[in-house]
Amino acid sequence: MICREVVLSGQAKMSTYFLDNFENLDPRRKRPVVLICPGGGYEKTSEREAEGVAVQLLAAGFHAAVLWYSVAPARFPQALREAAAGVAWLREHGEEFHIREDRVFLMGFSAGGHLAASLGVFWDQDFLADLRKEKARELRPDGLLLCYPVIDFLQVPHEGSLENLAGERKEELRARLSLETQVGPQVPPAFLWHTQADNQVPVKNSLLFYEALLEQGIPAELHLFPRGGHGMALATAETAREQRHIQRESAQWMELAKNWIRAFD
Repeated sequence: MICREVVLSGQAKMSTYFLDNFENLDPRRKRPVVLICPGGGYEKTSEREAEGVAVQLLAAGFHAAVLWYSVAPARFPQALREAAAGVAWLREHGEEFHIREDRVFLMGFSAGGHLAASLGVFWDQDFLADLRKEKARELRPDGLLLCYPVIDFLQVPHEGSLENLAGERKEELRARLSLETQVGPQVPPAFLWHTQADNQVPVKNSLLFYEALLEQGIPAELHLFPRGGHGMALATAETAREQRHIQRESAQWMELAKNWIRAFD
């Protein structure tokens, strides 16, 4: 395995976990890569939604990386620019690390899900133009995997995330950062999962984004689990801080996500 730390800018860095190639085992193989955005309400980045998740993706034969993006007092769009830079870096180094440049996925948990979905809707915007070397397509994820994501700041707002992300511009940016209102044909296919019992980021966040994707004819897959609260991560003992983070039904999401990625081939 090839592991390295990549500094993107200031606070932001990526921890990479790349499976190596060998002469006697398909030396020209290229693999999909999943860039993981941990949650934390744009106040921190949670280790529970990072390396343990990456290991599961590696076991499926995918590359993985974790984006340690800037949080408060950094404000929008700094973290978004870092996510875009991370996607671009993975494509630029595709040959070096055996990455399929057309299979760069972005996975996000909670507020990290908002960050991932933000790049999904804003990747072609002018405020990211200076990150492009040739074309906006370099910044576009090929698919989004959104795990109990923060999406909406209008109907079921997670005020803490909005406050940390927008600061004094909170009311000015509230509608723009409600991502279900920004969905158009530019958004890549998406996989979402949520628990109906989530009392911190209500399941309606995923429902609103899913419905917006359907209206645009964008392929989307949504899985809802009746039990389990917020911040489940893998929903197994591997990523549990408390017993409530272990939930067998919700733990199915990782296998479902792996199959969703495989279906791109």
